[in-house]
Amino acid sequence: MISIRLVLTVLALAMTGYHIGRGLLWTAPVPAPILILLSLALYAAATWVCVFWGYSGGRMFTGHIGNRPVQSRDRLPMWACAVGLLTALLIPPTVAYAVGPDALTAGYATWYIGGIGALMVVLIVRRRPWPAWSGIALLSGWSMFLLGPWSALGLGLVGSVMWVAAAQFIVYALDRADRDTEHLGELQRSASAVHAAQGGQQRERRIQVQRALAVAGPVLARTIASGGRLGADGRLEARIAEGRLRDELRGPRLLDDEVREALDSTRRRGAVVTVLDDGGLEGLAEADLLAVRSELAATLRAARSQRLYIRTSADSDVAVTVVGRAPSTLGLSDEDSVDLWREIPRPPAGA
Repeated sequence: MISIRLVLTVLALAMTGYHIGRGLLWTAPVPAPILILLSLALYAAATWVCVFWGYSGGRMFTGHIGNRPVQSRDRLPMWACAVGLLTALLIPPTVAYAVGPDALTAGYATWYIGGIGALMVVLIVRRRPWPAWSGIALLSGWSMFLLGPWSALGLGLVGSVMWVAAAQFIVYALDRADRDTEHLGELQRSASAVHAAQGGQQRERRIQVQRALAVAGPVLARTIASGGRLGADGRLEARIAEGRLRDELRGPRLLDDEVREALDSTRRRGAVVTVLDDGGLEGLAEADLLAVRSELAATLRAARSQRLYIRTSADSDVAVTVVGRAPSTLGLSDEDSVDLWREIPRPPAGA
């Protein structure tokens, strides 16, 4: 696949070769051919430095994306910009002196107008607009001084200025395209994350519905079959099924088979159990959750309270709090009726 960087590099080299060829096509003897050859060599070297220095396989147009700076691997160093500006400063008067006053407007004497303009386009593409426009200012000043304003404009100065302006516009447009592409990528990643979260929530809801059907289905079937006339055992099973459903909805992260069995046993002896997950367990690893659930099941099996309240905790040291209350007795305060207080510690990080 041909990259933009390769295409622009080939174009820059082709333009450099074209202007060097124009400078070598002398249609009349020149007073100082060595100076012309040195000027062409300086121009070729400056173009080579500005095109290839820091060449990488990365993107040509990086620019600012959000608040991120331009990548330095494609931005021309300032010393290379200085080489380009030195070229724009030295070549016009050197060529004018070398060809003599009678040939200032000849094709082999005005090649530098387009050549330096092409070099400044390279600086624009390499993310150095201010040096590029400074070079255009030097080119304009020298060419108007040596050739006259109208002659300079007619011999290619307007084209050089327009090429630099067009290059800056294209670079700006590509930067905008980069920013838009990055923004669209972020939107796509956000949409994918939302879609994945929704999918997870849907799967969780399906699991909860299946558990609810598994728990309540048999009780509902017996209730319908008996016409709503349930005996003591039937009412007990209905109460236990209701408690299971509440547990699944209010505290699913606290539950496993061992905890569910302990909750059922506690309710069968007549206790009322409330399970609430108020958050705080999100950061625990699965092994830590298993340890917390195991200790919760052991606490439930040992409890003799008639009312049990199980709540998760956001405290850094406590994972779950279990509070048990005795049957209300005349003359006892709420604090006196608490006969169980168990704080299950949070497993230490990395344990």
